[in-house]
Amino acid sequence: MLSEPTAPRRIRSFIRRQGRITPGQELALANHWDTFCLDPDAECCFAEAFGREAPTVLEIGFGNGESLAQMAADSPDTNFVGIEVHKPGVGHLLMLTEQLGLTNLRIYCHDAVEILERRIKDHSLDGIHLFFADPWPKKKHHKRRIVRPEFISTVVKKLKPGGYFHAATDWENYAQHMLEVLNAEPELSNSGLTGDYCERPEYRPVTKFENRGLRLGHGVWDLIFIRN
Repeated sequence: MLSEPTAPRRIRSFIRRQGRITPGQELALANHWDTFCLDPDAECCFAEAFGREAPTVLEIGFGNGESLAQMAADSPDTNFVGIEVHKPGVGHLLMLTEQLGLTNLRIYCHDAVEILERRIKDHSLDGIHLFFADPWPKKKHHKRRIVRPEFISTVVKKLKPGGYFHAATDWENYAQHMLEVLNAEPELSNSGLTGDYCERPEYRPVTKFENRGLRLGHGVWDLIFIRN
């Protein structure tokens, strides 16, 4: 008897690393998970999750969460949803959420592409952020880069008309790659005045890692594209 064909395994844009969870992060995970973390097995209704209707911005891969927490603190009238696969980062963001008294932030600890594809409703996001994603610099690993045509097609579906996609990287080759992919998407328009990269907008905080790179003379490239 012929076996059922199996779907090809999706290429992951990340490597799952457990990492070391500090006692503070462990406590935050235990005390605040149920309040701020969303169920990856259920479709998300932002009005229910936040208890209000408000513009909603999603960040993919927030790392330790410091810049996301700062943006949420600076923009209390906006809902922020962060997705991060690594628990230490989630724990750190939960600590910051408590320290800053944030109520406009929710978190997924899961694969961001799966959440975007399966749990976020179409035309529901005002913005999507992708800051300093793994550039996979080796050519043989370029297929793992999250910014690919199929990913950008999903981004377009989830954005409201007039919503934006904002990516930033400190790898010039990855910036060039993202610019090429984004320019090829007919439903997006480049907001850059020169038709390529943008100045860092005020809402994007400069991280400690980024500041260190800037002091060493490294470049940073921001790309902002608007949903037509």
